[in-house]
Amino acid sequence: MTNAVSFLLDQAIADGHGGRVAIDTPEASITYAELGELVNRTGNALREMGVEPEQRVGILLPDGVEWVATFLGAMRIGAVAVPLNTRLQPAEWAALLADSRARVVVADAAAAKALLDDADRLPHLRVIAASSSLAEVRASVSPHAAAEPVSPDAMAFWLYTSGTTGFPKAAVHCHRDLTVGHHYGVEVLGATSEDRVFATSKLFFAYALGNVLAIPLTVRARAYLAPAWPEPESVLGVLRDWRPTLFFSVPTVYARLLRAELPRDAFAGVRHCVSAGERLPAELYTAWRERFGAEILDGLGATETIFMVLSNRPSRSRPGSSGKPVPGSEVRLADAEGREVADGEEGVLHVRTPSTSPFYWERIDQSRRTFLGDWFRTGDVYVRDADGYYHHRGRSDDLFKVAGMWVAPTDVETVLLAHPAVAEAGVVGVEEVSGLVKPFGFVVPKDGAAAGLVEELTALAGKRLPSHQRPRRIVVVPELPRTATGKLQRFRLREMVAAANASG
Repeated sequence: MTNAVSFLLDQAIADGHGGRVAIDTPEASITYAELGELVNRTGNALREMGVEPEQRVGILLPDGVEWVATFLGAMRIGAVAVPLNTRLQPAEWAALLADSRARVVVADAAAAKALLDDADRLPHLRVIAASSSLAEVRASVSPHAAAEPVSPDAMAFWLYTSGTTGFPKAAVHCHRDLTVGHHYGVEVLGATSEDRVFATSKLFFAYALGNVLAIPLTVRARAYLAPAWPEPESVLGVLRDWRPTLFFSVPTVYARLLRAELPRDAFAGVRHCVSAGERLPAELYTAWRERFGAEILDGLGATETIFMVLSNRPSRSRPGSSGKPVPGSEVRLADAEGREVADGEEGVLHVRTPSTSPFYWERIDQSRRTFLGDWFRTGDVYVRDADGYYHHRGRSDDLFKVAGMWVAPTDVETVLLAHPAVAEAGVVGVEEVSGLVKPFGFVVPKDGAAAGLVEELTALAGKRLPSHQRPRRIVVVPELPRTATGKLQRFRLREMVAAANASG
C-alpha cells in the first residue's frame, strides 16, 4: 500500500529533513515537519466535515500553504483532491464541481460566497468551506493522522484539462503518479535538496503541480508559492529576494518578461529556466539567451502525464525543439493508421510513461481514443530529426487543409513572429461563405506599434509562405484568447472569424 503523501512527506521527516524549509510564501515559511502536521490536521478536519475515502474535495484557493495542505490532506485520508482554476467564472466552477460530484469544496472567502449563490446547481455538494472555516475546524482536531492505506492505483487527484478545445475533461490520477518525479527532476534537471524552485504558473496546472510541488518534495528542496498572478515586477522581486535556482514558466510569460526589459543579470542565479505549455519559438529562445545569457529548456508535458515526457538537456538544447524523451518515458510517432513514421515525417506523438492518467472521468469515448493500452495519444503532431530531437508542428485537431494541402498553424505563426513588431501570433483555418477553408491570422503588436503592420505582414507572408499557407486576413488585436495556463484557445479565434463573417 502506497499513499503518495507518505512518500512525499512522511519519508522526508523520517529521514531527518523535518527541520528543512519546504515552502516559502510572501508572508512566512513552513518546514517539512510543520507541513506534515498541518496536512494531518487538514485531513482530520475534512473527515470532520464528512469526507470519506474516494469522495472528491474541490480546491478553490490561491497558491500557498493552505492550497498544499488541502491537496495533500485530502489524499492523506484517501479522498480525491480536485484543484480548480481560480480564474474561471462562478458558473464554470459550479459546472466542474457538478461534473466531479465533489462533496466538499475549500475556497477563499470570495469564491465561497460566489458558490453559495449557485448552491442549487450543486446537489452533491454538502459543504462549502471558506479557508477560515477550515482553519477553525483544523485547530480543534488531532495533529496526528495515519495515512489511509491505499493501492498505488487508487484515485488520488483529478486535474481538469485547460479547455483549449471546449469543456474541460477531468484526467484521473493515481497515488503512484506523484512518486516518479525523479525521472525529470533529478535525471534531467539534476534537482537536489539545495534547490529553490519557483514557477509563474499556478498549482492547479499540472506543470506547476509536478515541478513546484512534487519534485521539490521528492528531493527535499524548497518551493516559493505566491497567491498573486505573475507580473514582471513581482517576478523580478522573487528573483532578487528569494533567488530561485530552478525557474519554470510558459512561452507567453517569457515573452512578457523579455518585453519588460528586466536587468540583464536578473536570472544570474537561476541554474535552469524551463518552458512548457506551448511550443517555444526559436526566436524567443534566442532573444532570451542574448539578453540574459541563459538557455531555456523547452519540453512537453501534459495534464494527463503531470511531468515532462520530452525535454531539452542543459547545454544541449536545440532551439525550436522539445528535446528528447525523458528517462522513464517512451515515445513514438504514428500516422493516421497507427504506423510509426520515419525521421523527417510528421506523426502524432504517443507516450508511455509511469505517471499517465488511466482515463478521463465519465468520458468513455474520449478515453478510448486517447489512452491506448499503455500508450497515451497526446494529439500533438511532431517531426523527429536525424539527431533524435522532436519538433512540434501543432495539434492534430488544429491542422487544416487548404486547396487539398495541409497547413500547420505553427508554420504560419513562425513567419508572423519573425516581424520585429509582433509580440504574439495565432492562426486558424476557418470555412468562408464559399465553403472553402482559408487561414486567418491574429497578431498582438509590441508596444502598440500597429500602424502599417497588416500590410507589412501580408508582404512578409507573400515572400516566405506558399500560397495555400498565406493568411486570408490578418487582424491586429490587443491580446489573444488564452487559458489561465497560457495556452492559445484557437476555438475562440475561430468564433471571432465566424462572428466577423456573419456581420459582413
